[in-house]
Amino acid sequence: MEALFSGALLSAALLALLALIVFHLLGDYVYKWNKMKRIPGLSPTYPILGNALLFKPSGEDFFLQLIEFTTKCRDEPLMKLWLGPLPFIVLFHAETVEMVLSSSKHLDKSYAYKFLHPWLGNGLLTSTGNKWRARRKLITPTFHFTILMEFLEVMNEQTNILLEKLEKKVGKGPFNCFSDITLCALDIICETAMNMKVYAQSNSDSEYIRAIYKMSDLIHRRQKMPWFWPKFLYNTFGKGKEHDEALKILHSFTEKVVAERFRKTENSEEFDHSGSDSDTNSRRKMKRKAFLDLILSATDEDGKKLSQQDIREEVNTFMFEGHDTTAAAINWALHLLGSHPDVQKNVHKELDDVFGNSDRSATMEDLKNLQFLQCVIKESLRLFPSVPIFGRTLLEECYIAGFTIPKGVNAMIIPYALHRDPRYFPDPEEFRPERFLQENAKTMNPYAFIPFSAGLRNCIGQRFALIEEKVVLSSILRRFHVEAKQSREELHLVGELILRPQDGIWIELHHRTE
Repeated sequence: MEALFSGALLSAALLALLALIVFHLLGDYVYKWNKMKRIPGLSPTYPILGNALLFKPSGEDFFLQLIEFTTKCRDEPLMKLWLGPLPFIVLFHAETVEMVLSSSKHLDKSYAYKFLHPWLGNGLLTSTGNKWRARRKLITPTFHFTILMEFLEVMNEQTNILLEKLEKKVGKGPFNCFSDITLCALDIICETAMNMKVYAQSNSDSEYIRAIYKMSDLIHRRQKMPWFWPKFLYNTFGKGKEHDEALKILHSFTEKVVAERFRKTENSEEFDHSGSDSDTNSRRKMKRKAFLDLILSATDEDGKKLSQQDIREEVNTFMFEGHDTTAAAINWALHLLGSHPDVQKNVHKELDDVFGNSDRSATMEDLKNLQFLQCVIKESLRLFPSVPIFGRTLLEECYIAGFTIPKGVNAMIIPYALHRDPRYFPDPEEFRPERFLQENAKTMNPYAFIPFSAGLRNCIGQRFALIEEKVVLSSILRRFHVEAKQSREELHLVGELILRPQDGIWIELHHRTE
């Protein structure tokens, strides 16, 4: 009898706790619903499900929906949508974006980033609070200018391999350059950040690249389907098996790189600090070990080394963030230059002024002098930002454009729409690199153009990315004339984790001497 009574008491206590949790969640939901009632949004909006039933599953269709939404509502200061029971404010004006990104409070990524955790863990991209601050402080020295100068040699070497591949396609008709550029970027990030050659460019069908695309699609679809947020339901009724298969490929690739580098760290004399200072090659290698070797030897505030899990988080983050975004930016720039021969002609003139008839590798001084090419890159990033959407969680109640936004609401920031504000970019769909000439850009609101985010949590690798983009583009354009073979409408934009074209970037190459 006493056991039955105890069991009944425990059951009652658990039910009471469950009821309390449900009551709290429901109360929070109703409070946010009422507070945000005045903010314009999508309709119909259903209780609990929100707008989820309106969203199309594919990356291309959903992105089109979102762009139509922001285009129709351009005159509204902000919008709202509900992803299941979670409220989002949609920001695509410089003034409202600034309210979030300039704050030292709203540094946490939005709830939607939770679905990146199985892949990237709590690395620099997804971590929050003190952990993010500690990692940012740890990794920032990796991007010191002197270290980036050492990376330039690798960028030139890998770009030369790319040029050899492209040379074979001259005069052979249109081809899809997206994979070629992406594999080159992967080789660059592996050798610069990990000091490991993986020879991705010699493998035209990279399993790792295919797994990234698969994972991006799966994550993007799941983010829009709240009924698949619980792991059990996703594994039972969704695509949990495909997710785990892609995850295994991604983790195996990076673990292999880390293990090989760790083995070399233990066995190689290049890490013997007692060696001669006159060994220039050794000193160069010492500098090149910047990222992976730094975190392998790093310690936290208690003097403990980072765990294998910690290291894997940062390596997976850098492998993804360090090549896919940059590769996309280079591809979009090639498409735009190939579609605007007049702009390409100006780039060729600048390259001839800087390099003359030489075929030497680019130096940092050369890259500094390529001011118009930098404008081309920025204008390409304006029209096709590598990361078309990102999110933050508002960690305290705030007021934006006259509306009260409760604590805990997610902010969805859409650079693709933000970069098309006609107040800052007249005729926003036109490709005009001169917008970013110093005399034209100096009056621009700094939050009107944020391809690398902005504020305290901006992209730590943006200088690295711009250098790499200049190296690859200048090398291709010194040798070739690029002709785009797709119209804007034929690109079929897919706005998942990275903005990419559905069927790649198709171009035709000709020697500049022809």
